[in-house]
Amino acid sequence: MSALFTFLLVAIIVGLAFLAWHFRTRVNNLQEGHASLEADLKSAKDEVQRVRKRYEPIVKIDDEIARLKDVLEKGKYEQQGFESSAEKKRQALKQEYEREKSTFESQTRTALDRLKRDLEEAESSAERRRTELKSEYEHAHSTYDALKREVSLLEENLEDISFGLYKPHFTFQTSDEYKAKLESLRDQERELIRSSRAATCAGSWTVQGSAREGARMTKQYLKLVLRAFNGECDAALTNVTWNNITKMEARIRKSFDAINDLGSVMQMSITQDFLKLKLDELHLTHEYEEKKHEEKEELRRLRAQEREDEKVAQEIAQAKEEAEEEEVRFEKALAKARAEATAATGAQLTKLTEQIQSLESKVSEAHSKKERAVSRAQLTKSGFVYVISNLGSFGERVVKIGMTRRMEPMERIEELGDASVPFPFDLHAMLYSDDAPALEKALHDLMSDRRVNLVNPRKEFYEGVALDEIEAFVSGRGLSAQFVKTAEAKEYRETLSLREEGEKGNLPVPPSQAAKFPGALFDLDIAVKQTNGKS
Repeated sequence: MSALFTFLLVAIIVGLAFLAWHFRTRVNNLQEGHASLEADLKSAKDEVQRVRKRYEPIVKIDDEIARLKDVLEKGKYEQQGFESSAEKKRQALKQEYEREKSTFESQTRTALDRLKRDLEEAESSAERRRTELKSEYEHAHSTYDALKREVSLLEENLEDISFGLYKPHFTFQTSDEYKAKLESLRDQERELIRSSRAATCAGSWTVQGSAREGARMTKQYLKLVLRAFNGECDAALTNVTWNNITKMEARIRKSFDAINDLGSVMQMSITQDFLKLKLDELHLTHEYEEKKHEEKEELRRLRAQEREDEKVAQEIAQAKEEAEEEEVRFEKALAKARAEATAATGAQLTKLTEQIQSLESKVSEAHSKKERAVSRAQLTKSGFVYVISNLGSFGERVVKIGMTRRMEPMERIEELGDASVPFPFDLHAMLYSDDAPALEKALHDLMSDRRVNLVNPRKEFYEGVALDEIEAFVSGRGLSAQFVKTAEAKEYRETLSLREEGEKGNLPVPPSQAAKFPGALFDLDIAVKQTNGKS
């Protein structure tokens, strides 16, 4: 029984142990399942939360619709209130705008009227000011012209062409006659001064009640007036030249008026007779100097003519001497050849015969030269009249017509083309005449209306000349000559060619020949092109 009890107890214990183990295993499994379930539950909760969050708007759409309806109704009420308030404000603003518009239009009309009045006043004031300025300007300009005329009397300017053309007042032929007249005129001036007719006083003065002292004062003042006027006249006489004679005359007249104006307070004045003598002295002094200059020029021309005649005589004498020497030398050679020919035969005789013929021809030519030289010496008016031009110096259709009696007339042409002109002269015609001065004068008379220098007739240049006209005139006088119509102008044309090459950049252009101004300022053409491109 005890064994059974023990067995049963053991069995119960084993059973309990198995149950305990099974229960524990089941608990562990349940715990693991619980943990797994909790994890699944958490995951499910998370999924539910995610799904709920994702579909929450859909879930709450009815609530949202209801809420939006409430908001819409509320907005409708607010809109109605706003529209009512806006209408009130619009009406108020419209009324305010009408008031402001009316006020602005009124102010604008007022301002425009005020501006119109101000503008009219400004225009009226400007017109008055313009009239005043015009009057002031005209007055100032007249003053300026008067001052300019007065100043010009004290100035000497060759570029001032307002001095006019002086016409001689006297017609004396020599400077000695002018000198004698000038001395006579000065004697007349001294006589006027001594006889108190150079300056006069129309009134009588007293000094501290003394008429004698008044007369003494008057005499001293008249002397002072005359010294002032004579000083001005002497300055004019000293400075008078061909280009300011009329200015000096006006200067004396101006001094006469100014001194008389200053002396009018004391009733003192220079007389018209004394003024006339002073003006005559001015004219005489000027014409005397001009006559002396003309005489010097004539003397210089005569001396040059004498030198030219001496040179011509020397050339003729030399040509005669050379011709005589050649004639003697050739005659001696001819005599010798003839003597040898008398004893020669055959080929030598033929050769000597040809030599004799050549020498006879040379003897005849030398004799002709001597005869021409003798003839030229006897014919003192024979010579050559030349027609030359200088295209580079004077331009086209400007010629010089002159005369030379030299045996070699081209030497004279070469002398004319010396350093005084930049280019040599070109010969158009060389005319020989037994009366060369008469032929030269005839050509000068033909071209008299085309003189370049109308003052000095010894300058033999003429402009606008057609060589055909000269050729026809010469042919009409029975003379014949070869005319070269086109001037060679070699150096001038070569200069033009070199200058063109220089402008092309092939040769350097001298500074004197370079353009004074560029073709465009600040690359204007380029700027215009750039502007056009941008536009």
